[in-house]
Order: sequence, then C-alpha cells, then structure tokens
Amino acid sequence: MFDWFVSTLRSYPEIALFLSLGIGYYVGGFSYKGFSLGAVTSTLIAAVIIGQLGITISPNVKSTFFLMFLFAVGYGVGPQFVRGIAKDGAPQALFAVVVTVFCLLTAWIAARVAGYHPGYAAGLYAGSQTISASMGLATDAINRLGLSPEQTKEWLDAMPVAYAVTYIFGTVGSAIVLALLGPKLLGIDLVKACKDYEARLGGGKELGGPGSVWRRFELRAYRLRSGARVAGMRAVEAEALVPDARVFVERIRRNGVIEDAKADTILQEGDIVAIAGPREILVNVIEPNADEVEDPELLDVKAEGVDIYVTSKAVDGKTLSEMAQLPSARGVFLRKIVRGATAVSIPILPDTIIHRGDILTVVGRTQDIAAAAKVIGHPDRPSDVADVAFIGGAITLGALIGALVFKVGGVPLTLSTAGGALISGLVFGWLRSVRPLFGRIPSSTVWFMNSVGLNIFIAVVGISAGPGFVKGLQTQGVGLFIWGIVATSVPLILGMFVGKYVFRFDPAILFGCCAGARTTTAALGMICETAKSQVPALGYTVTYAVGNTLLTIWGMVIIILMT
Repeated sequence: MFDWFVSTLRSYPEIALFLSLGIGYYVGGFSYKGFSLGAVTSTLIAAVIIGQLGITISPNVKSTFFLMFLFAVGYGVGPQFVRGIAKDGAPQALFAVVVTVFCLLTAWIAARVAGYHPGYAAGLYAGSQTISASMGLATDAINRLGLSPEQTKEWLDAMPVAYAVTYIFGTVGSAIVLALLGPKLLGIDLVKACKDYEARLGGGKELGGPGSVWRRFELRAYRLRSGARVAGMRAVEAEALVPDARVFVERIRRNGVIEDAKADTILQEGDIVAIAGPREILVNVIEPNADEVEDPELLDVKAEGVDIYVTSKAVDGKTLSEMAQLPSARGVFLRKIVRGATAVSIPILPDTIIHRGDILTVVGRTQDIAAAAKVIGHPDRPSDVADVAFIGGAITLGALIGALVFKVGGVPLTLSTAGGALISGLVFGWLRSVRPLFGRIPSSTVWFMNSVGLNIFIAVVGISAGPGFVKGLQTQGVGLFIWGIVATSVPLILGMFVGKYVFRFDPAILFGCCAGARTTTAALGMICETAKSQVPALGYTVTYAVGNTLLTIWGMVIIILMT
C-alpha cells in the first residue's frame, strides 16, 4: 500500500503539491498561547518531508504561482506605497528604508561571520525577517550566476533549510522584541502613550462590533408631543439641537402616510418620526422629550452598508470632523476605516485624517449613501467577479518589462520577471485605488493569489529540496538558529532607537512603524494587545508598504553581496 502511494505521488506530483498545501494549512491553523507556525512554515515543513520520497515537480509551476503572488502583494500595497513616497508619509517611508537596510546588513554580516555560502545566507535572511517572497528573487539571482548545475542545486537546496530553521524565531521573536522588550528598553508606558494619543485626537473607547448584540447606531420611532420644541423646525434644524452627536430624521409618518425626510422637511405636532443616531443619544436625550412608539412599517428603512474607495481630492487630507460638516454626509454613519496592504483598521477619531486610497465602510439609507459616494469616491459594492483580463494583462506587462536586461559596465541588470510583476502590482494597485473603475479584484481573490500563490511556490521549493534537507539541518541547524536570533533581533532594536531618537515618532505609533517596516503582522497584533489600543496600527501601513517591497528585493541583493 505504501509503495503504491509513493509510486502514485511520483507519477502525479500535483497530488503531492496539494497534499503539502492541505497539511500546511491544517497544521498552520493551530496555535499555542498565541503562537502558530503559520501556513507558510507548515507547508514548507510538510513539503520537505514529502520531498523525501523523491518527487520531481516542474519549476515552471513554481514560477507561475510566484508571479501571481508578487502581483497580489504589489496590488495590495500600491495605494499606501505611492502615498508614503509622495506625501506626508515620507518620514515613515524613509524610516522603513533604514530598517530594511539594517535587516539586510545584519543578515549579510551574520552569514559572512558564520561562513555560509549564498544559499544559506538567502535562507537566513528570508527566515529571520519572515519575508518568504525574497526567496523567489534570490532563486532568480542564483540561477543567473552561471554556476555549475551541482553548485546551483546545492545553494538552492540550502535556502529552504536556513529559512525553516530561522523563521520560527523570526515570527515569535519579533513580536516579543517589539511588544514586550521594546517598551522596557525605551522606558515607554505603551498603554498610557496610546491613551494620551487618543485623548489628543479626541477619541474614546469603541464598544460593540462583531460578536456583540450592542450596536452604537440605532433607528427608533417617536411621536412628537403637543407643544414639542421641534415642531415647526426643519429636520436639519432639529438635528442641530444635538450638536455633540450625529442624529438624523430619516422618515416621517404624517396622517397615516409615510414619507422620507429631507433636510428641509418641516416637522409638525403629532408626526411619528424615525430617528437614527447613537444609542446613548436616543435613550438619554431624545426619549425623555418624546414618546417612543412601535412602528415596524416606519422603521423598515431601506439601508445598506457599502465600502467607498476614497478617490476625491476634495476630501483627501481632511479630518473626519471636517467631513462630517459636508451636506452630503447627512444620514451617513461611518463604521470602519481600512488602510493598507493588510487591511489595518484605523481608529475612528475626530482628528483622524482621510487619504486617497482609504476604504470607508459606511451605513445609511440608499439615497444618502449614493450622495456621499459622489463626494468621497467610488462605491465598491460586494461582488465575487474578478477582472481576470486585467490580472492577466497586468502580470504579462510587468513580467515583460522585468525580463529586459540592461548592461552597465558589462554587468547585466534586470528586475527579473518576478520583480516586474511586483512593480506592476504596485502601479496598477495604486491606479485602482484612485480610479476604481477597472481592475476589480475581490478581497477573497487577492487572498487566494497572495496566500495560495506563495504557498504553492513554497511547496515546490520544499518538495524539490526535500532530499537534501535532513543532511543540511543536521550539519547547520543549531548554528543557523542562533544566527537567526541575531538577524531578527538586532535590526528591530536598532530600529526602535532610531525611530525614537532620530525620527522622533510618537511613542504610541513607534512600535507600529517598526512592525510595518519589518512586515511582521504577528508583532503588530501583540503590540496592539499590549497597548490595549489600535492606535499603533496608524504607524503600520506606510512602513509596511515600503518594507514589504524592499525586503523582497533584498533577496536578490544579498546574493549579489555574497558573491
């Protein structure tokens, strides 16, 4: 039975590929006290074990899915990358450059001191910095060196060994260094720093959300009493009587007839009005001055929740408090702000600044949402359909440009097809954010291209390198792990001090900036948990966009430095 199984995998290597993915995602889904190997590391380990059976997979499979993965990465970070380079994110973008240089140099020096060849160096770098994508560019660089097939294979087989050994501390170690060790080294009370930051921006604690039956915004019906203060007022004037909150008259039942309320609608005694607003305002302010009634028909308001891509120059750079004063904002409530490659939730505070490329999740009546969308940007209603023609064309264009080779002083320089796909994703991702009329890729599709694309690449690498993995781990394992600790910790510690004393970032966002520059989402989660606040995420997006791009490219650079 086992012989049949092995023979089948050798004859149909695609089965081995999907087996690696299945095991990898299953094992990667387990966690212990917040720590998990993750899908990438689990898939690599599973593939290496399966690779012991001597399975051969065409390298074209690896290249195809890697191009898909890199394009998805660029597509996701494009808006924040361009904004970070061109506008007010310049200090954070520059900081990310500095941190990524620390990451490259530390790994390079460690590899030199340890006496590793370029294959181990690239794996040490990729694992310690948890930047799996860099191995693709490192692979391209090694293949272009013109080495003998035996030496090329030796270096390529060593790469996943070093990656697997150093990745574990690269993940959990970065979270410990930034979230636990960092605040103590710099003498920062992270919880207090975040509270102070929120206080300066006029923020408070946000309750409710998924999993809670409490809702911040509600719709209730009230009958206007005889002699009611608001009788004779326009709806917008009545709403202004509650200056510290957003409340809106949505509908009115008058003489048994229901009609939608507009800003100029005159309220009359005996009207039953449907009022939307924060729950505490409806309960504590409205209810004592009006009689709440049950009117299901009146409260049956056609509403929707829509993601709006911010594309308008008119609102770019405005604070939420400024946007709330716009006439088109009447009747619209903001539930969520998403920014950046990893969909980081930005705190909703009065002084939170909105940028082009942000995604605002708003709720309200359909007509109010339509009016707001005209001013803010482009409404992106849910759809499962991806623009595959755009995906194929964009990857093709990027790969063709990347395939061009230029010689400078006799030295061939090229982005490679992988680098071209990444740049293409950056450009088209940014264009999509400012002109979202083409190139729609649903978030589920982006996830598939990003996660599955990378893991198929990793599975092919692991299966191909499987036979040489055990031997390499036995001879280099302990040393690699120790050098991995050094390569992970030193750049982060240096980055924290540079961020505080050179760039002078606010302590509340400093560690978020460091996590973004090192593209370690696990660390950001622990930082926010330690801070008991989402404020550190404000420093994550721009630095992540720059860091993710440069750390990937450094995979090629470290091969150049080592040869």
